[in-house]
Parts: sequence; C-alpha cells; structure tokens
Amino acid sequence: MTRYLALDAFRGITIALMILVNTPGSWSHVYAPLLHAEWHGCTPTDLVFPFFLFIIGSAMFFSFKKSDFAATPAQFLRIIKRGFFIFFIGFMLNVIPFNTPFEELRIMGVLQRIGIAYVIAAGLVLLLNRRGIFIVSAIILLAYWGLLLSIGDNSLTIEGNIIRQFDLATLGANHMYTMRGVSFDPEGLLSTIPAVVNMLLGFELTRYLTSIKDKKSSVIKLTLIGGLAIGFGALWSLVLPINKALWTSSYVIYTTGFACLLLAAFVWLIDIKGQEKLVSPLLVYGTNPLFVFVLSFCIVTVYLNIPVGNSSLYAWLYQQFTLFANPTLASFLFAFSHVVLFWFVSLKLYQRKIFIKI
Repeated sequence: MTRYLALDAFRGITIALMILVNTPGSWSHVYAPLLHAEWHGCTPTDLVFPFFLFIIGSAMFFSFKKSDFAATPAQFLRIIKRGFFIFFIGFMLNVIPFNTPFEELRIMGVLQRIGIAYVIAAGLVLLLNRRGIFIVSAIILLAYWGLLLSIGDNSLTIEGNIIRQFDLATLGANHMYTMRGVSFDPEGLLSTIPAVVNMLLGFELTRYLTSIKDKKSSVIKLTLIGGLAIGFGALWSLVLPINKALWTSSYVIYTTGFACLLLAAFVWLIDIKGQEKLVSPLLVYGTNPLFVFVLSFCIVTVYLNIPVGNSSLYAWLYQQFTLFANPTLASFLFAFSHVVLFWFVSLKLYQRKIFIKI
C-alpha cells in the first residue's frame, strides 16, 4: 500500500482552517470568505467541516486496514465507544462554562455530528464492500433529497424545512442552536445522515488513492473526479440548492469534489515535486487533530469568561490587534495568531511523540 503524506497535509490544513474560521477577533469584522454562506450557497468556510468528515473517513481506512476490516463484535464495540466518547466531549463543550441551565443546553454540535456519523460510517465500511458503500451512499443522498422536498413550498426555508421540524420534535427548541433568530440547528440530528456520506466518500477515495502506484496518475484521476463532482453538485444545485445548514445532497457531492482537488494538489506538491518541507507545518498540525480542535474551543471559552474591565479577555486581546490594524485585518490576525499558537502546541506534542486519540 502506497503511503501518501498528502493525506496528512490535508488533515493539517483542515484543522488550521477550522481554528481560523472559528476564532475571529470580532464576528462583526470578518473577511467574507471566512464566513458561512447566509443560507444557500457555499463559501470557502463552508468547505471546512465536510473536509473534516472526509479526513476522518480517510483515517478509518488506515485504522481498519490494520485489522483487515474485521467485522467482529469487539470491533463494533470499540466503534460505539469511540462514537459515544466523541459525542460526550462535544456535549460537554456546550456545558462549559457551567453557567447555562440544563433546560437550555444545546445538545448537538460539531463533535456530536462527528460521533454519530463515525458510528454509522464505520459500521457500513466493515459490513459492505466498495460497491455496497457507493449504493448506500446514493440511496442516502437521493432519499434525503426527497425528504427535504416532501413538505411543500417552504421546504428549503429556515423556518419551514423538515430538518428543523424533526429537531423541534425530538430535541426541543430550548436545546437547539439559534440561527438568524430562529431555533434551527445546523448540526441537527436528521441532517447528520447525509454527512455520513462525506465520511464514506473519504474512506473510499483513500482506498482508491492508495491502490494507485503511479502518483502522477493519481493526481490526474483525483482532479478528474473532483472536477466531475463539483460540476455534478453545481448542476444538482439547480433543483436542490447547495446549503450547508441543511447539509443538502448537492452540498455533499460539491464539497467532496473540492476535497479531491485539494488532495490532488497536495499529492502533486509533496509526492511528485518533493516539497515536503514547504508543508511540514501542516504535517505537524495533523497529528492530533481532534484533540487540538477541542483544546482550541476550551481556550477560547476561557478567554470569553475572564473579565477584563467591562468586557472579556477575548475582547481585550482583540483590541490589542486593532492598535496597529483596521478592525477586519485585526480580527483576521487575531484568528491567525491562534492558528500559530495551536500549531506550536501540536509541534510540542509531536516532538514528544504524544498522540492523543479522541
């Protein structure tokens, strides 16, 4: 099996981008590409979470290959335990700093979606062959498309979509995210189902990539697959808009296409051009991805809850950047400083060969 450092670089840039877009100095001053689309559409920021799911699917391939994809009771138990652990950590991040009444706690979130999707996707890749995985993925995306459009004219609005109705019935409005003044959870329960496909496609594309011995050929094939997926996703969006909040089926295909293109670029840069040193910071960043993500969230929460004057430490730190830059640039530099900070944390863990698996 051919080893691709490009996959490690892809994982690293995804974590760096997650920290960059989640930690602006001020949400009132953010460059447009670093914000999510208002509703329909896709910005560079909207690619980050699907990339995260893609790389988890990729990591599953290497993890399960060690046990020859054995579908044993012990293996399934480990999968369920890990999925629950990831979900529980995500929920606890909603609990911190322990000043929100339980009846108002948000239940879902990024890690919660990852935990649920991991259990489903991992179970499927152990039980099905390649053809079965693609068939199930197609069924999920087509069925979800039909489900989204099943409730009439308001099916794709923030107030009227079935995703919101399902979450209201199962989670309750008080346990959901508030988006544009409406109880709507962009990481809700029902919309996690198509997110499973991002993970499955990450798994299958990694299996395909590692089977190609000629790396120049892999760049061409990944570029073709990526271009076709983006084109198909764009065409599909004419009848089913690309929408991250609803995690539409067209969004799944569209974002997977960009994942293929980015992966092809890294294969070309690292494995063909030999520019490993150029991306070595990304290779370090990708060694403890989930841990670094959790740590970044916890640190920011601490900032927000340490009072400084009439505001918080978070706001005070951002103000220091505004002393030498305009508000939007200062906001970006604040976020980028955290990318550097958590890269340094990743480096120290890497140097000590500490790899924390969540």
